[in-house]
Amino acid sequence: MEEEKVCPGCCHKTKERSEKEYKDLLNRLSRIEGQVRGIRRMVENDAYCPDILVQVSAVNAALNSFNKVLLANHIRTCVADDIREGKDATVDELVATLQKLMK
Repeated sequence: MEEEKVCPGCCHKTKERSEKEYKDLLNRLSRIEGQVRGIRRMVENDAYCPDILVQVSAVNAALNSFNKVLLANHIRTCVADDIREGKDATVDELVATLQKLMK
C-alpha cells in the first residue's frame, strides 16, 4: 500500500504514479495544450466564431476525458486503499470532489 505523502511546506497530499499513468496523463495534457494554442491562433487570425466554438467544445471534451481517467485512477488507488485502511474521511473528500466537478 502507498504511504500517504504530503508536499513539503504545505498540507497538500501527493501521489506517486506509475510511469505509464504519468506518461498518459502528460500526453493528454500536451494534446489539450496544443488544442488551446490552436484556438489562440484562430482568434489571432480572425477565424469565424462558429469554427472557434467547435474547437473550444473539443477542448472541453478532452478536459472531461482527462478528468474521467484521473478520477478513475484515483478511485482505484487512493480511495480504495484508504477505505481498506478504514479512512472514511476519504469518501467525504471524494463526494466533495465530485460535487465540484459537477458544477
